[in-house]
Amino acid sequence: MLLNTLDWSILIAFFALSLFIGIYTSKSNETANDYFVGGGKMPWWLLGVSMVATTFSTDTPNLVTDIVRKNGIAGNWTWWAFLLTGMLTVFVYARLWKKSKILTDNEFYEIRYSGKAATILRGFRAVYLGLFFNVLIMASVSLAAIKIGGVLLGLSPVQTILIAGIVTVVYSSLGGLKGVLITDFVQFFMAMGGSVLAAIYSLNHPKVGGMTNLLANESVASKMDFTPSLSDPNQFIALLLVPLLVQWWSVWYPGAEPGGGGYIVQRMFAAKDESNAVKSVLFFNVAHYALRPWPWIIVALCSIVVYPDIASLKEAFPNAASVASDDLAYSAMLTFLPHGVLGIIVTSLIAAYMSTISTHLNWGSSYLVLDVYKRFIKPDSSEKELLNVGKISTVLLMVFAMLLALVLENALQVFEILLQIGAGTGLLFILRWFWWRVNAAAEIAAMVSSFAIALFFQFGLPIFNIELESNTKLVLGVGLTTLVWIITALVTKPADESVLINFLKTVKPGGPGWANIRAKAIAKGIDVDLIEDKQWKIPYGIACMIFGVVLVYSFLFGTGHIIFQNTGTGLIYLAVSAVSIFALSKFYPKILD
Repeated sequence: MLLNTLDWSILIAFFALSLFIGIYTSKSNETANDYFVGGGKMPWWLLGVSMVATTFSTDTPNLVTDIVRKNGIAGNWTWWAFLLTGMLTVFVYARLWKKSKILTDNEFYEIRYSGKAATILRGFRAVYLGLFFNVLIMASVSLAAIKIGGVLLGLSPVQTILIAGIVTVVYSSLGGLKGVLITDFVQFFMAMGGSVLAAIYSLNHPKVGGMTNLLANESVASKMDFTPSLSDPNQFIALLLVPLLVQWWSVWYPGAEPGGGGYIVQRMFAAKDESNAVKSVLFFNVAHYALRPWPWIIVALCSIVVYPDIASLKEAFPNAASVASDDLAYSAMLTFLPHGVLGIIVTSLIAAYMSTISTHLNWGSSYLVLDVYKRFIKPDSSEKELLNVGKISTVLLMVFAMLLALVLENALQVFEILLQIGAGTGLLFILRWFWWRVNAAAEIAAMVSSFAIALFFQFGLPIFNIELESNTKLVLGVGLTTLVWIITALVTKPADESVLINFLKTVKPGGPGWANIRAKAIAKGIDVDLIEDKQWKIPYGIACMIFGVVLVYSFLFGTGHIIFQNTGTGLIYLAVSAVSIFALSKFYPKILD
């Protein structure tokens, strides 16, 4: 279905607005600090909306559609479980990151660890995450753009990727983080409105016939459980137990890093103060998990009625047959929209694409500029030179992402690859703040072992004709990697005492894990008030985390039940959510200075 004049007018107006914001905010980028963290003066609401807009990427509706068509609504626990990680970051780690007073999370390694290992780790992580992981994520998002371009605009993969890539990289290199934040604010409301319209029109499709008929459809009814059924133990373990008991704390995944990291931490660094940092991540987690999923899920359920299998998708869209899989169904459902609405939704999808890519380009570039170029190549580089290198690295990252996107097949494939590569590293990222014995060697061992194990599972097991389920690979990867890094931490030399004491002074993590270093600091005549708060805030933070998790899950399921006409059950869930808000209001003030 081709866009008409009205549709194109909406799209062009959005491009013009984005370009204007980029040009306008580019004037305020005088230093690398301005370009990458907005000068550290941003309010929580702007940062929170930006985080949501970033994770509201073009591939996310495709991923959710893929999950729902394969495993039903309950399959979403594979990412819903990361709420626990998010709430832990909100109430425990956000204030610690803000206290660290650094510009990228990779700088953490040289304030927490010591020696050449810390320096090497900082550089390695900058390239490993800023280049390798970052390009993989952007390629996944670009793959979604390819499928949308093929279905809605009749473009080939190469045509789509060139148009989308060029437009985005030009816009991203202009405004820096401040431009990204302001444009994200506009893009979020466009993307959210577009997803709601897509759900409404999908329900009104003649083959669907409204919510009542959708729920009565036999193929859809089997997908409606919010949690996996115990009648299928394998599915119950894979979709619920493993994510809730193992995955959330043990796996590193961009945007849901245990202990925080990546562009989430970048937003914290950009906040005015600790309070704004905490509030921004709290808003992100509430909006990300409780507000956004249902429109995508509704479209996915409707697609089961209209396109019951992949063969029907290939038949309907021969131009996209080479990349047809279950995740194509989301784009397919958009082809029935009337003009005007089609323009709004296509623009909202492009807005989602641009918000995600622009964030990843700016974040990845910050690693390459501050943690590689300035730290290792030219420490005395001027601010103007750093800005120029940032713009060049932004273009190169986009080129690599576009090339990789042309060889990927579906969003779920990338999601599972990233989970396996990061398996087992999460616990280290949680404990390194609160256990002095964690060192740079342990982090290196965790990264190397998790990556090696992931490669072996992907390529080694087939050689021996061994097949393992994804959740089995995940648990094994977590166990082996965790064992490797703990042993490494215990048998290798810890960070220098002076570095550990300075870390206590700067961040004040507190807790029994620092008792040894605290005693040595006091023995050297350092006032205890300089190295720890008078009241250890972590127990209150964990209590807030629990209330926050209950709040979001109960709101998520409450609204879901009401949408699917189970009003009584939905109201009970919403009442639980309200009680959680009250409890949170009592405990939250105790975690702030």
